[in-house]
Amino acid sequence: MTGSEDHDRRGRPGGQGRQGRPGGHGEDDARWMARALAEGRRGIGRTAPNPPVGAVVVKDGVELGSGWHRRAGEPHAEREAMAAAAAAHGAAALAGATVYVTLEPCSTVGRTPACTAGLIEAGVARVVYALRDPNPAHAGAADRVLGAAGIEVAGGVLADEAAALIRPFAKVQLRGLPWVILKSAMSLDGRLTRPPGEGMWLTGPEARAEVQRLRGECDAILTSGETVRNDRPRLDLRDFQYLDGRDQPWRVILTDRPGSLPADAPLLSDGHRERTLVRGRDPEAVLRELAAERGVCCALLECGGRLAGTFMDAGLVDEVVLFLAPRITGGAVAAVGGEGFAEGLELEDPRFARFGPDVMLRARVGDCGEGKPRMNADERG
Repeated sequence: MTGSEDHDRRGRPGGQGRQGRPGGHGEDDARWMARALAEGRRGIGRTAPNPPVGAVVVKDGVELGSGWHRRAGEPHAEREAMAAAAAAHGAAALAGATVYVTLEPCSTVGRTPACTAGLIEAGVARVVYALRDPNPAHAGAADRVLGAAGIEVAGGVLADEAAALIRPFAKVQLRGLPWVILKSAMSLDGRLTRPPGEGMWLTGPEARAEVQRLRGECDAILTSGETVRNDRPRLDLRDFQYLDGRDQPWRVILTDRPGSLPADAPLLSDGHRERTLVRGRDPEAVLRELAAERGVCCALLECGGRLAGTFMDAGLVDEVVLFLAPRITGGAVAAVGGEGFAEGLELEDPRFARFGPDVMLRARVGDCGEGKPRMNADERG
């Protein structure tokens, strides 16, 4: 695989590659591609500005090795899998094998060598990928390069699942904007804060642990100056399993009054304060800067209702993660402010989970009914 800094795999994710030739591979291809996707998911939140990609090497129905892209600038998934297979079975075992990979192998040289060259050198007989290279300038190149070397190529196996895996990366390539997840915790009456004199947490420890996992998916966390002044959040990764092999996410404070931020706020004074950015309250401009200059593919919005409403009104939120606590608090701070949507906001593919006493809803943001542009079905994955 490759990524944005390697000048490959950019653009539309909709192409699904050339379908495999007839020959009874269907069920086996799907089974092994599911294994490759499981490997690829290990890279979520770790590979920006590259996409997460996984690969598996199979011969005579036996898995020889597997791998995933761990970080930009490090070996791609195909080479990781082939190296694992060679280490376990010897390099000669790769001859005649099939390699399953979740994204079309890269065919150009960037910070790492072209994966097509490695596949040819290894002598594999067949390459199966899930999703064609999102960059129209490179889409299908692997078919031509590998085919010319006598390697059978098939594409489009579990393409929808693969598209979902790389949708933050794909959105950056399509629109120059990161995939934005709005996370919020609220009471049953839709409020963000507990009554004065009570603790600051609405949700329990199980839900807060899930927020750590969610932060681990993201390359940046955005909040408001008001939240920094009132709540003094840390917005960091504290669980080593999500921090291992990656940097702390960028922490971005959106405010028009930077001078009013408390100098001793954790975001400005802790051990990774160099990962904190202070920017103005132009959400789209900030997001474009993060994508172009910081390599951010996925951004998490953790803030109060006003800034959340601003992002929603602008059509910049792609997904919501909402925690509902079993309590009623009253008060004036609504979970989402803004102008509102006359016809409501449709959520797609809703999924529910329970964490202790709290319930989580995770869903994609659909059409708002007011003409705001959103990614189409192919782009969303």
